[in-house]
Amino acid sequence: MNASNLESVLGAAVGNIGGSERPGQTRMAQAVAEALGNEQHLLVQAGTGTGKSLGYLVPAVLHSSRVVVATATLNLQHQLIESDVPNVRSAMSTLNKMPPKVAVVKGRSNYACLRKVREVGEAQDSLFDDDIGKTGKEVIALRTWAEEQAEDQSMGDREDAPSHTDQSWRQVSVSAMECIGASRCPFGQECFAERAREDAATAAVVITNHAMLTIDAIEGVPMLPEYDAVIVDEAHELVSRVTQASTDSLDPALIERVARRVRTQLDDEGDADRLADAGGTLADVLTHLKPGAITAKDGPILEALSLVRDAARAVFSGFAKGEGQTPDPETHTAKTHAEALFKVAERMTAGSEFDVLWFSDSQLDYGLRIAPIDVAGLLHRGLFAEKTVILTSATLALGGTFDPVAHSVGLTLGGHDWNGLDVGSPFDYQNQAILYAAKHLPPPGRGELDSERLAEIEALIAAAGGRTLGLFSSRRAAEEAATAMRVRLPEIEFLCQGDAHLSELIDTFTASETTCLFGSLSLWQGLDIPGPACSLVIIDRIPFPRPDDPVTNARQQRIARSGGNGFMQVSAQHAALLLAQGVGRLIRSHDDKGVVAILDSRIVNARYGSFLAKSFPPMHRSIDLESVCGSLSRLSLGSTVATSPT
Repeated sequence: MNASNLESVLGAAVGNIGGSERPGQTRMAQAVAEALGNEQHLLVQAGTGTGKSLGYLVPAVLHSSRVVVATATLNLQHQLIESDVPNVRSAMSTLNKMPPKVAVVKGRSNYACLRKVREVGEAQDSLFDDDIGKTGKEVIALRTWAEEQAEDQSMGDREDAPSHTDQSWRQVSVSAMECIGASRCPFGQECFAERAREDAATAAVVITNHAMLTIDAIEGVPMLPEYDAVIVDEAHELVSRVTQASTDSLDPALIERVARRVRTQLDDEGDADRLADAGGTLADVLTHLKPGAITAKDGPILEALSLVRDAARAVFSGFAKGEGQTPDPETHTAKTHAEALFKVAERMTAGSEFDVLWFSDSQLDYGLRIAPIDVAGLLHRGLFAEKTVILTSATLALGGTFDPVAHSVGLTLGGHDWNGLDVGSPFDYQNQAILYAAKHLPPPGRGELDSERLAEIEALIAAAGGRTLGLFSSRRAAEEAATAMRVRLPEIEFLCQGDAHLSELIDTFTASETTCLFGSLSLWQGLDIPGPACSLVIIDRIPFPRPDDPVTNARQQRIARSGGNGFMQVSAQHAALLLAQGVGRLIRSHDDKGVVAILDSRIVNARYGSFLAKSFPPMHRSIDLESVCGSLSRLSLGSTVATSPT
């Protein structure tokens, strides 16, 4: 890749948005270009304000072969498609360079299904009377829109659809399991999902998400066109996203639904009855089972799972006898559900040492779950051994080194050649921010917020005059804190996650400089609120994984058996990553100033505290509450943050 081309396109793209050269962004673009050219894996930590999207997009579009870009969130994917990619293409056109084609590949349920719009839609019409209600109106509008998309040969992408609810969208879309396949569908030639994949086959850069990348590279199901290199943005999420994509679940209600679905499609209803009976047996066993991990010694549960596995196999075999005939949509869906049920039950009975099986009996999460203990091997074999991979995020160097992340994704397996690069951030953290650690507080307990912590929260928010983002380890803690502060500080408005739709709460918080927003894990990452509305970030405790989490425990035990430190390699790394993301919510622009307050004394007093703190930006540090409150008070009056040593 020509270095002058890289610099000229990057400079033009930055100029298009009124920016100026950022050394970190330039270093990143050069490093990504070199890694792609040399086929060498690269980890790039690019702090907030670096402009990492352009830092990898420009070398990606200039690369000689196809590059896949995978993101963790739809928000970033939308930003790339709607803003960054058009900017880069414009920059290339300005320089008289031919912009390459960029395409997007999403999961099938993100596109409208013309079979469901047309065939199912006709049946729905008879259900609608003059007063069809909000959902009915949305469905009709979506069907009209889908037909317009088909006529215009557009993509039928949900993001372009009229306003609607999830319930309405399900009436015009299908999951991968429900799709009967383009070759069997009467509208297969017009299929939006297939059109998106065909479009990607001729693109130089393909934008997708972590889940699609997992299915393609690790599960071996072709979802993406052939590619030699992949750039994984939000790479700190990769391990958890791969784990989620590789997790299966099973519960009696699901088995009963599958049994009802297949009963009307089979010649022999006896197979469906046996499946329903197996589900009943499993339900009985689960009533006597304690939540937590399940071992091979748990005979009754494995016997029940074997009954489910064998019954599901018999049902699937009954469908297989009809192979050669083109199934109707209902038959196809019933067959795919039976096959999926068999595969999950078979995996759960296999007793693989690489999986952890557990039972959850919470109201929102009831049933059996199975997940890989370690995804490093999966990523090593499916991704790093086959492709050139660039991982990038604002938080990759945990404890001051790239080794923990490299190990977790499998880069340390198989002798992979890789480099780690921290291009820093353009922000002056020493003069823009204070990191306050409440060293004097007792370690947090497992129950309610104690009076000492509530008093600290009150003092900090009063000094800041509101303007606080409260990041709590649980929804319950956030609600407790909000309830207490509404009484103690009635002049300040407190918003809490769950009071309204999250996007509405964020908009209200952003628009007011005296409002506080409290919430749990969904606020720790991705929230971008520059300006004085967020001058104080409060973190109630170090976000270690739940002590009863089966996957965490299995991973820690496996590391301990091999002689490693399971706590440091799993729990501490998890906490460091999430803390770094939470701390990163404060400084979002050159003009931002404020305080991050961690109300967990273990960040200072525990042996692992220094490891966690090394993952933060180089903020000025303090353990003096009075001094910090003084800085917040001056900041609320429009002055600068005082960062003199305390």
